[in-house]
Parts: sequence; C-alpha cells; structure tokens
Amino acid sequence: MSETLTTLNNPAETVRDIMADISHHDPIPGPKELDLSKPHLITVPEKRRVENLTLMHRSAAEFLKPARRSGTARFADLQSLIAWSNRFKGETSALFANPDMEAPTLTCIADYHAAGPVDVTTATGDESARHCHHRAVYDFPLSEEWKAWIRISGQPMEKDDLGEFIEAQAKDIMDPTPGVLKGSVSDKNQPWENRLIETAMKIEGRYGQLSQLLAMSKQFQVYETSNLKVTTNRDTGEQEVQFLNEHKTPDGKPLNIPNLIIIAIPVFMGGAPYRVPVRFRYRKRGGAVQFILSLYNPEKAFEAAFKEAVTEATEKTDLPTFMGTPEA
Repeated sequence: MSETLTTLNNPAETVRDIMADISHHDPIPGPKELDLSKPHLITVPEKRRVENLTLMHRSAAEFLKPARRSGTARFADLQSLIAWSNRFKGETSALFANPDMEAPTLTCIADYHAAGPVDVTTATGDESARHCHHRAVYDFPLSEEWKAWIRISGQPMEKDDLGEFIEAQAKDIMDPTPGVLKGSVSDKNQPWENRLIETAMKIEGRYGQLSQLLAMSKQFQVYETSNLKVTTNRDTGEQEVQFLNEHKTPDGKPLNIPNLIIIAIPVFMGGAPYRVPVRFRYRKRGGAVQFILSLYNPEKAFEAAFKEAVTEATEKTDLPTFMGTPEA
C-alpha cells in the first residue's frame, strides 16, 4: 500500500506568493484617443480602491501647451487694452466699463459667454457657456490735479491752508474770459463760455480771478455788524423783530467778493483738461474765518471723460460694451 505525501509550503513563502499576486502593478497605457472631458479610472491594490487619473492626464497634456487661455492682464494705458483686445478677441468677446468715480475700470473678457438663452437640457452642457478666464483690465488712473481738488471739495480751510493750496494748484486756475466776465450768453462766445455763464446764472454766481483768491488768502478780514429791523403789520398791530448781520470790509464797505472760480484739469492722467466751476464761500465763526471750495457738478466732467475713453475702445475693438462689472 502506497501513501501519497503532500509537501506543505513554508508559511513565509505562501504569504510572499500571495502578496506578489495581489500587489503587483502593471503599466496602464492611456487611451489611444484621450478625451479630457471624460474621466479615466483604474483600480489600485489598496483595498482595490478606484483612482481617478483625469487630473493627471490633464496635467500631462498641458505640460507642453495649455488646453485653454486663462489669466488677467492689467494695463497702464488704454491703447494697450485696445491692442490686447484686438489680438485675442473672438465672436463672443465683450467689454465691461465700470464708471466708479473713485476706481473706474475697463475690462475685456476674450472668452465671454456666447449670446442666446441658457441651455439646461443638453447632457454635454450649454454650448454657449465659456469659462470667462481670459481677461484684461485697465484701471483708469485719476490725475493728481483731479484727486487734489476732489479731496478738498466742500472741506472748510483756514486762511493759511487756503493760501497754500491755491499756490500749489495755481496752474489749474484759469482767469475768466471777457465774455464770461460780462455774464450774458451770446452767439459770439464759445460754447464752453456760455455753459459757464449759464452755471453762474443758475446759482447767482460771479467769477473771480486767481489774483483775487491769493489776495484774500493773505489779507482777508471780515467785520460783522448787527442791525435791528422791526416790521409792523398796520392791520393787526403785530410786530416782527429781526437781527440783520452784515459782513463788511475793514473800511466799512459791504463785502463784494466773487463766489466762483474756473479750473481746467484733466480727469484722467494724461487726458484732456475739463473746465469745472468751483464755488467759493467763506464762513465766519467768532473771530475766525473758514473758506470752502466746492467743485460744482464734478460728475459731469467725469462722465464726459469716461464716456470719451469707452467710446474710443468700443470703436477701435468693434466689441459690445456693457456698463458695469462682469460676473466674478
């Protein structure tokens, strides 16, 4: 009687063989026609988890060349943004103009969404949607003159502060022309002269010169007198009592000072100057006098300068322009 002997393997060898069988890895070739819009999945030994290689494939595919354009360029002048827009624009490109008086901007999105309604029924996604990742921005640089006058507009100043400011910004102040001083609208005047005259007529103003401002900032003195005025109604016998305060010069004459000046300043750095009326007022408190310079309707000058720049960009790029800011 013969016996069949079974040879048992060494336990260490058995574990080794099992681990070699389940832990090996084989090179996984990529698909012949790699579609980066679809995931590529494999299984790995650790609890046979599923690994998503899609991002790795995309990274490898973009190693030599990006799959799409992205990034935001920031330009120092308008012509650079126009040139960039013409270089990269397509059928869906668009401009966005943000008329913020403190931080105006003009943005071009080269890969903006295509026109038409949103399509939410297509399984592969809305064909008109774009990433909007390829952008250029021009931050309009406000001129130093504009920022200086806006900063002091409506703020009370002491006499010395007024003098220092006027001397520093003397180049911005223009003396009124004879037509403006005359104060009547005429066909012989320039259009801008008539606009200044109409402004003065609205607010009962009178234009002054730089020399008058400088003299007032150095020598201005105000004397206040109070007079009692009593008005009696003869029918009822009622009386109304008023104290009338009158400001006079040191020699006792009534004050007659100009309450408007004209400045010519650019809104944006390097831009054309705009003529802006500035209201001049003073306020007496006790023995001190404070002066107030207020730009009259500065929004109008800003809007004109901004519109001029946006119109130029729109015409030179032939792109649709939206007023406001694009989607984040």
